Amino acid sequence: MSPSPRLWLMRSAEVMAVALLLAGMVGAAATLVVGPGAGAIAASGLALCALIVLWFVRNRVRSWSYQERDEDLIVERGVLVRRLSVVPYGRMQFVDVTAGPVGRLFRLATVRLHTAAAASDARIPGLEREEAARLRDRLAALGEAKAAGL
Repeated sequence: MSPSPRLWLMRSAEVMAVALLLAGMVGAAATLVVGPGAGAIAASGLALCALIVLWFVRNRVRSWSYQERDEDLIVERGVLVRRLSVVPYGRMQFVDVTAGPVGRLFRLATVRLHTAAAASDARIPGLEREEAARLRDRLAALGEAKAAGL
């Protein structure tokens, strides 16, 4: 499964807000110091940078996926370097659901899986709040069942 399409909307809104703020500030400063032509060029350059960042963010959002299996959870991510994490249910210590202010605005949450080894912790961003709660409850139940069977 993949994160919600709203994750892309949230990330693109973040990039556009920062890009508009920077373009306005740099364009105004360049206009005051050099002239209106320089301000337009500076703002256009920042708009081009924002488009490149949006392309990268889109690919990064598309790269996240997870799969629930019988014995473990698989989490895949990465644009340039693909990363595959396999987390056995019996090794999970606790499952954490977080949502920052922007995430709450878009009704999204991130599920974090914590294990004894810090390097093996995995996270799944951009889940609908209901899906995050369902996944948290399922992973917690499976983790307890698998740990009790050890």
